[in-house]
Amino acid sequence: MQRNYGEDHQPYNEPYGDLVPFGDPNWYRGYTSPFYKKTHSDFRLKCRSFVEKEILPFVHEWDESKTIPKEIYVKTYKAGILPGVVGKPWREELTDGIQPPPDFDYFHELILFDEFARCGSGGVLWGLLEGVHIGLPPVLNFGSEELRRRVGSPVLQGKSIICLCITEPYAGSDVANIRCEAKKDPTGRFYTVTGEKKWITNGIWADYFTVAVRTGGKGSSGISLLVIEKSMKGVDCKRMDCMGVWASGTTFVTFDEVRVPVENLIGNENEGFKYIMHNFNHERWGFVVQANRFARVCYEEAFTYAHRRRTFGQRLIDHAVIRHKLAEMIRQIEATHNLLENITYQMNTLSEEQKPKMLAGITALAKVQATKVFEFCAREAAQIFGGASYVRGGQGEKVERLYRDVRAYAIPGGSEEIMLDFGVRDSMKQFSRL
Repeated sequence: MQRNYGEDHQPYNEPYGDLVPFGDPNWYRGYTSPFYKKTHSDFRLKCRSFVEKEILPFVHEWDESKTIPKEIYVKTYKAGILPGVVGKPWREELTDGIQPPPDFDYFHELILFDEFARCGSGGVLWGLLEGVHIGLPPVLNFGSEELRRRVGSPVLQGKSIICLCITEPYAGSDVANIRCEAKKDPTGRFYTVTGEKKWITNGIWADYFTVAVRTGGKGSSGISLLVIEKSMKGVDCKRMDCMGVWASGTTFVTFDEVRVPVENLIGNENEGFKYIMHNFNHERWGFVVQANRFARVCYEEAFTYAHRRRTFGQRLIDHAVIRHKLAEMIRQIEATHNLLENITYQMNTLSEEQKPKMLAGITALAKVQATKVFEFCAREAAQIFGGASYVRGGQGEKVERLYRDVRAYAIPGGSEEIMLDFGVRDSMKQFSRL
């Protein structure tokens, strides 16, 4: 039976999905919401159908082989999904006729990442979507029209791969102190780039690198962003073997006197720090979406396993201590998702001038909330699965893999400690203006 709550609300049909209690966000279960409309439920169906057919059957294989087939990028584009990972507006001029969902907004992007995260692999999610999500927006938002078309079009169409190169062996969250240097040659036509970047998602496969370089003096005012291309002489990439996110292609990148045309400068020279900070809010918001769905996957896997597994003559779910673990997971996941939807609504409604001022601090704190909940749920799910969560593959496959992926969410994009401090400092700054 269809229930319609008016034009501004999604016309809900029968509850959607597997209907494991709390296994999906509450609007999947028929709850009313001011955020979602039919365009969102239609896009949800498209994403879930694609993931079920093209992603889920291959996750274990891709994770173990630490690679993702290149053709899946093009498939994701042709399905009308890949261009959505850079948020609104949908870049129709770059997508060669692939149209956005009606009234495309940040809730569509939330649905996209949330549905893909059901695969239970940070490596697959990062390898397929994250490089575009964090590497391309600076080009689209601040690059020249020529650069947007030359780089943005093939990346959004899945023909090329891009990555973001900020972190260095000696500068992680402390972005203002990067050392990778770009010197303009006497002709003024090229930059010569020398330096190192570390823990670069997708770097091993990337065709384009969005790189933070030092073009001026010390500190944040001397940083610029350049697009460096794999084909340029002096670019060297070495895969890094990491604890988790195996299929994401984590890479150590070396630039050895790479000549980069000035046309590859993103925006204005020495204004790169501003562009990086603008990008971080969107990146961290994406981490919240992913981490909280991973927490939900851990809960859902544990909930269903607890109904199958028997100990001491009872199902696990019949033991109060197991129900307590599940309840703790549920309450934290649901609270985090409500915070996420609130922030997403602000992203849709605040002006571009308001967003950096009003959302930076709360988004940083939301990232901490999501990664801590993810870690808690991965641990509790592993306890419920017992030895089955200690084996790669089998019943506990997703839980084992996600437990390895936790640190890749708690540290990159701003470590929990840095984000907590930043959230409070941002509040202090706002208080001082009153």
